[in-house]
Amino acid sequence: MPSRKLSLPFALFSLIALLTACGAAKTTPTASPSPTAVSAPTRALVGTPVHVSATPTAASPPAKPKLTHIRLPMGYIPNIQYAPFYVAKDKGFYAEAGFDVDFDYSFETDGVALVGAGKLPFAIVSGEQVLMARDKGLPVVYVMTWWQKYPVVVVADAALGLKTPADLKGQRIGLPGLFGANYVGLIALLHSVGLSEHDVTLDSIGFNQVEAFTSGKERIVVGYVTNEPIQLRAKGYKITTFPVADYVDLASNGIITNEKTIKDDPEMVHRFVRATLRGINYTIHYPDDAYNVSLKYVEGLSSADRDVQMQILHKAIEYWRADKLGYANPQAWDNMEKVLRSMGLVTHDLDVSKAYTNQFIQP
Repeated sequence: MPSRKLSLPFALFSLIALLTACGAAKTTPTASPSPTAVSAPTRALVGTPVHVSATPTAASPPAKPKLTHIRLPMGYIPNIQYAPFYVAKDKGFYAEAGFDVDFDYSFETDGVALVGAGKLPFAIVSGEQVLMARDKGLPVVYVMTWWQKYPVVVVADAALGLKTPADLKGQRIGLPGLFGANYVGLIALLHSVGLSEHDVTLDSIGFNQVEAFTSGKERIVVGYVTNEPIQLRAKGYKITTFPVADYVDLASNGIITNEKTIKDDPEMVHRFVRATLRGINYTIHYPDDAYNVSLKYVEGLSSADRDVQMQILHKAIEYWRADKLGYANPQAWDNMEKVLRSMGLVTHDLDVSKAYTNQFIQP
């Protein structure tokens, strides 16, 4: 998932540049496989039609329960990759769980700080932000994995003939800056093949990777698997890609809350996590419908190249899939802590196991 700021990127998050104003947007369908083809456990998450008798009754309908308003910092602009959240709102999954959710896309919104201070209950952030926040004493806790694989990728001009990440030695690499998921992902990739940032030349170019590449300014850039590679190939460029997730497992984008909320109202956390997972599961099974829902929330999506946008959504879905949606992999968190410590972005002793929990991930 794209992320553009590092509070302190998910820039996944750069994609991933990831961290109080409120921006909002508002959420319909074609279809992929028929809901009847989905297994019973999956239907429980996806949500299936409920057939109600048409026979009128004299009883008045029960009053609808009052919903809890939630402002959710997204970490990026409205985008097709947020389809699971649009689906969760449009299909009523959030409402069924007791929430009225507004999406906050504001640049200045620091979701990590607001959640850490108890000003907001939830935010979407990337794994590196969680550990860096806890290193500074903020009691944030990651309660649901959205992106199972870290979405950062190194994109190189195919004419360079690079075969493995080790071939990046001595090369100049353009990236948004020395911050965020792009930077963290690149360093992790280099470390995986025994290199460090001192073995390459890093060029801070802002979030202009495609323009820098197509203009010839940069022949190697760092971006997101759901963005730069798809755009460049659509423009006819031949490229070589090195997805970070192919070489190292890192904690990626997901939902955070804080220790006090978990202690005082774990049931609310569970409801929010479950509703979000329903949105993810539905999007995985019915991407065409999820795309149509997203038209209500992403300005200009209807006039965008649907083929390219669907490529983006399908690539994102590859990175969301898991045997157990929402599950946080302990090894990914340990790997992330090691990378951040090597970069000097985490300086205190941390109990990494307290930075995340799987207690709200239930069948």
